[in-house]
Amino acid sequence: MANSYEAIGTVHMISDTQQVKDTFRKREFVIEIQDGNYPQHIKFQVTQDRCALLDNFKVGQQVKVQFNLRGRPFQNREGQTVYFTNLEAWRVEPAQAGGASTGTDYSQITPASASASDGFDEDVPF
Repeated sequence: MANSYEAIGTVHMISDTQQVKDTFRKREFVIEIQDGNYPQHIKFQVTQDRCALLDNFKVGQQVKVQFNLRGRPFQNREGQTVYFTNLEAWRVEPAQAGGASTGTDYSQITPASASASDGFDEDVPF
């Protein structure tokens, strides 16, 4: 998937599951990613059955999050179009502990590795 990314950071906050509608529930969480002198707090969400993915994690734990970018327009009461962007997590797992014990900063956001099934040719010039 072209809009699939991963981020590694420290869990800063995990919310309770919210029942938004009868058929829709979500849960938000924030990870802190070091970006030079200024840490970044990035909010993700999981939905439906994936809400349970966060049950085994605690604040302060290093995690790797795989997520997709999601966006949609919404027309408000004044007729203006407002755009929403969500980081929709589909996998959350403990980060590899190898970098933490050596003091290496391994917090990052990167595109997820492309697989052969993506249909993209590695030789394209753009």
